[in-house]
Amino acid sequence: MNGGPRGAHMQAVIFAGGKGERLRPYTAVLPKPLLPIGDLPILEVVLRQLQQHGFTRATLAVSYLAELVERLCGDGMRFGLEVRYSREPAPLSTAGPLKLIDGLDETFLAMNGDVLTTLDYGALLDFHRARGAVATIATHRRTVTLELGVLEIDADGALVDYHEKPRYEHRVSMGIYALEPRVRDFIGAGEAIDMPTLLLRLRHAGERVLTYESDCVWLHIGRRDDYEEAVEVFERRRAEFLKR
Repeated sequence: MNGGPRGAHMQAVIFAGGKGERLRPYTAVLPKPLLPIGDLPILEVVLRQLQQHGFTRATLAVSYLAELVERLCGDGMRFGLEVRYSREPAPLSTAGPLKLIDGLDETFLAMNGDVLTTLDYGALLDFHRARGAVATIATHRRTVTLELGVLEIDADGALVDYHEKPRYEHRVSMGIYALEPRVRDFIGAGEAIDMPTLLLRLRHAGERVLTYESDCVWLHIGRRDDYEEAVEVFERRRAEFLKR
């Protein structure tokens, strides 16, 4: 891993309040960011990576089973970070919690707490700052194979073309963002708003919203199959995720 971006005070916000419904029964007793990847919870991997990239503070936006997250992370000293907490009085989706967090007065990183990646966070922030964006979305290329025969049909129902198990390539959001403090001005007090809606709101207001593509390892842990894959990848490629 390369070092983090330059600056005396680097901070990140981690969204760690979701219930992880698609990962039940695992998440019936643990919040999704605390699910173990090998011998470490996902969230601990993320916090250690942030410290290795030069971050000094992480604020965890917590809700579901928040006390377990707070018990694991404490003040962050064992990770080499200052860890703070922001509790949602009601579910605020993936962007609403930003409105509650004080001290976001410089460029900051915001990310989901269920992401396992080797992304260079410092390179993302450097790219973002250099181009004067209000928000930059980390993206990844993902190929999806549809395991069906897809038909093209004309208005009369006649076959035009037939694609067996077609493959589609997309640029997808990694759930990791570089943001400027003023993005919070676009969130209403107590508003439940997700990140896609906030980003589109920024764009429609004439703000500069960019994307940053990386060919890093990236795993989104949304379903049981994703989780099992993440466990296998982390155990096999641990040195790529964490310095020794």
